[in-house]
Amino acid sequence: MEIPLFGLGCAPMGNLFRPRTDEDCHATLDAAWQAGVRHFDTAPHYGLGLSEERIGRFLATRPRSEFVVSTKVGRLVRPNPSWDGQSQDDMGFAVPASSHRVLDYSADGVRRSLEESLTRLGLDRVDILYVHDPELSGDPAAVETALAGLAKLREEGLVDAIGTGSLSVQALTATVETGLADVVMVANRYTLLDQSVADGLLEACDRHGTRIVAAAVFSSGLLATTPRRGAMYNYGEVPDDILERAVRIAEVCAAHGVELATAALHYPLQDPRVVSIVAGAGRPEQVKQNLDRLAVSVPEALWTDLADQGLVPSCA
Repeated sequence: MEIPLFGLGCAPMGNLFRPRTDEDCHATLDAAWQAGVRHFDTAPHYGLGLSEERIGRFLATRPRSEFVVSTKVGRLVRPNPSWDGQSQDDMGFAVPASSHRVLDYSADGVRRSLEESLTRLGLDRVDILYVHDPELSGDPAAVETALAGLAKLREEGLVDAIGTGSLSVQALTATVETGLADVVMVANRYTLLDQSVADGLLEACDRHGTRIVAAAVFSSGLLATTPRRGAMYNYGEVPDDILERAVRIAEVCAAHGVELATAALHYPLQDPRVVSIVAGAGRPEQVKQNLDRLAVSVPEALWTDLADQGLVPSCA
């Protein structure tokens, strides 16, 4: 299966950080489609199923053979018996807490999760299915159990490719070492500021022929604009040492006439193991910005200069 080079991260379609109307989300998805985007990544986690529902309504009018959809398993969306009728979700999505997430990485759980995702998406299969953050289970066997369940779904033709999507390099490496994964989604760990993937994951991918999709390449926002205090990094407040390094990287990029966000998008793509990058967008103009940045030719001298200054290692 060919995975398009650029994928639209669809957490914003689940009202990540702020509410968005159906019309706002349709406009962003339509702008992406018109610009040639054919790779859409979502999860039940995103807005307690809202992202999948919105994507499903949009893609219902598009030819199935023309797009790639990835979603995730591990979190079942269930009615929240303690909802007070007013409170909002406490996981960063501006949606009512009338439902909540139940972690389930069992074979039965991942099957139920996919079946429910297919209903929300209006599809009979998905192209890529990831185990979502298996490290949250606290069970060392969760990766192997869930991957075995996904492999069965792959055999049945309900999904074409399987793997794990996670912030945890340990969970991603364990996924690759099962020998079952086609691809892993590396979130926040293959960026200009974090190359944790070098600690074993890349070598494991080489041995097993596993591909990488790099997600969250802007490090939760710090690399999307001029680095500043108060910006988000790794879903939290940016530490002083990270901010200092980001500022220095931005200065080197500027010296080569390259925008920091452009360098952030291009950096993981130097590695042939990386077949795609995924970046979120909550507005049509953000989609266009990212695609324009990908079209920029980044000079090799920039990567050399960053490596020579000890700021960023070159991609292997």
